[in-house]
Amino acid sequence: MLDLMLPLHCGGCDTAGTAWCAACDRELAVRPDEPHVVSPRLDPGVPVLSLGRYAGARRNAIVALKEHGRADLRTPLAAALRTGLDHLLGWGVVDAPVTLVPAPTRRSSARRRGGDPVARIAALAARDETVAPVLRMRAFTRDSVGLSSAARQRNVAGRVRLTAPVAGPVIMVDDVVTTGATATESVRVLQTGGAAVLAVLTLANA
Repeated sequence: MLDLMLPLHCGGCDTAGTAWCAACDRELAVRPDEPHVVSPRLDPGVPVLSLGRYAGARRNAIVALKEHGRADLRTPLAAALRTGLDHLLGWGVVDAPVTLVPAPTRRSSARRRGGDPVARIAALAARDETVAPVLRMRAFTRDSVGLSSAARQRNVAGRVRLTAPVAGPVIMVDDVVTTGATATESVRVLQTGGAAVLAVLTLANA
């Protein structure tokens, strides 16, 4: 009866009867050689590491979480982020302890989405890491969807603020890196505030 009233659909492929199917779970799984270094159009000055392309089940899950309230999809996305962090630690790319700083979001977007999805994914993924949601977008920052690379850069220039200092090594965490404008401005703000930013780790790159 509950399935008839509130039918389940996979957040990755829309298959009925399940919230997250085995096929999408395999597609989202982090391979032994991931995350990979990617090169967004704007270089934040630190490595940008991605767990996969912004396509297929990965893209659908991120969109469903952010735009359609599918909070249950935080769990598989956080599991992928955890695996990526474990790989970086295992390879010696980063050393523990490290602080995870979620990418900034607009306050209006966070309210509409019932909270900051990236911060909540980072909190679920963290094990020994500290999660510090200290980046905020200033008021009147536009949504970057549909903006060109140059427009995105102008949109966020001077718009990211640091609400508290972060000590020690930092990995900035994001859901999707496109042009790299937000990552570049965020890394600059963190470094200006005294943080040692090691890398940007993203669930997907577009």
